[in-house]
Amino acid sequence: MQRARPALPIPLLLLLLSGPLPGAAAPRDPVDECHQQLPLARSAASWIVGGHEAPEGAWPGVVSLQVLRGGVRFMHLCGGVLLSHRAVLTAGHCVDGRMDPCSWRAVVGAHNLHKHGPYTARRRIRRIIVHSQFKRETFENDVALLELKSAVRYSLYIQPMCLPPAALLPPLENSSDCYISGWGRMAEKGKTSSVLREAQVGILPHSLCNSSEGYAGLVNDKALCAGTWAGGTDSCQGDSGGPLACYHPDTDKFFLVGIASFGVGCGRPRYPGIYVRLSQYRTWIKAKLLLINSTWNPVGSTLSILLAVLHAALAQIL
Repeated sequence: MQRARPALPIPLLLLLLSGPLPGAAAPRDPVDECHQQLPLARSAASWIVGGHEAPEGAWPGVVSLQVLRGGVRFMHLCGGVLLSHRAVLTAGHCVDGRMDPCSWRAVVGAHNLHKHGPYTARRRIRRIIVHSQFKRETFENDVALLELKSAVRYSLYIQPMCLPPAALLPPLENSSDCYISGWGRMAEKGKTSSVLREAQVGILPHSLCNSSEGYAGLVNDKALCAGTWAGGTDSCQGDSGGPLACYHPDTDKFFLVGIASFGVGCGRPRYPGIYVRLSQYRTWIKAKLLLINSTWNPVGSTLSILLAVLHAALAQIL
């Protein structure tokens, strides 16, 4: 004899038929949150190429990650990229040996680090998540996520940066219309910049970068080479974790293709900058963003799970 299925309580049944519970947001891929961003504050046509000060608001996803020095003052150490209201992506080596969240802060929407404007947001760090397979000796899996203590509000000057859809990855990873930006050193032994700077770079063939004249096989397939083979345009100390963003004309958008990882010197011939190839870390990033989102909205997450169970039970009954 078939066992009778217990009927759902009438209130629950009506609730299911009426739609989602209050506070239970519709499921959404956290990696795609950036697709709801506002238009950029500046058009691409106004951007300066070749290593100059960036127009204010040109890169609303770039973050200054600062470490507390002497217990009284925060100093810029690395770049980062805003991926959501509560998460900043950076290089794993930036936080290596500095895993205490209390010693960090993120400055978002800044142009001049010495003169924070009305659009600048400063956030302390709740949690630091480093890739479990990060290797400091070789810079493999050089990625980390920082969870902010409080969410930032999006504006023309604060926006998450988009990871490219999978279908766009091959052409973007061979693009010559890419930009780097940051507050790092302006020369190999020079001073850091107080204002955000940008430069146009091209992504170089892996075979050229890894040739005997260059890195001689030291760069694996989870990394990208970007810059110029002749040297002169590069990221430098203080730019680690900052974005490598490439333009896609069909969508008229810039997508985050890499983050600055390491290099030999700064701007040297035959030694372009090495960037984490983010297409290899989309699954890791998505999982960590889901973790951060579930931490921030435990009620909504619980209700979403409950709804899924109740929907399954309703399907059995009907």
